[in-house]
Amino acid sequence: MIPLYYDLHIHSCLSPCGDDDMTPANLVGMAAVKGLDVIALTDHNSCRNCPAAMHHGAAYGVTVIPGMELTTEEEIHVICLFPSLQDALSFDRLISKKLIPFPNREDIFGKQQVMNERDEVAGTVENLLINAVSVSFDDVFPLVAEYHGTAYPAHVDKTSTSLISNLGSVPPGSTFSCAEFHDFANLHRIRREHPYFDNCNVVCCSDAHYLWDIHEPEYQLYADSREISDILEALNRRRR
Repeated sequence: MIPLYYDLHIHSCLSPCGDDDMTPANLVGMAAVKGLDVIALTDHNSCRNCPAAMHHGAAYGVTVIPGMELTTEEEIHVICLFPSLQDALSFDRLISKKLIPFPNREDIFGKQQVMNERDEVAGTVENLLINAVSVSFDDVFPLVAEYHGTAYPAHVDKTSTSLISNLGSVPPGSTFSCAEFHDFANLHRIRREHPYFDNCNVVCCSDAHYLWDIHEPEYQLYADSREISDILEALNRRRR
């Protein structure tokens, strides 16, 4: 097992709330400058900037996991990570059909820019990506598994768009084995109030929308290698 500095929740300029400077090259470069080993690109309901980010990850020596921050029909954010770009883009095509078809207003919500490997704007996404998709919280996990991915609730300690804030508790029959915190200062309280998390792996991630928000090399996970499949396997191991 090797220790890896990580930040597994980062938005690019594809997310309307992401800063225009959060291009794939810039955010991967910042992760490299900060000394991170592995990051995940998790734009709202889309994986379309993952190809460029993974290209730059290979150049900078940073493992980039293709991912998405999916918004369920209950308005719960769930991190979805995939072992390959092919799986991620196939999932993206499915989710794009399940997204509420509401046109984006750049003047209100922000740009939704798809970037190429030269860090140039190659296109935009027409429908607003921060809306919910027609997938329930319970259904996200088996759906992501069909695409060989791993899913877990995002920022469970936040007061909005989180599992706890929106549902009040972990639904009976839940199977996720990992959970994301925005601030580990809330870890013991959440575990005390919701014992389900006692047996979960936990990660602390930035939910960065600006370059300076990307985490410093503070938190580590342990995996057999820097390969994406080994990192996802480490996240899936239940805590004992």
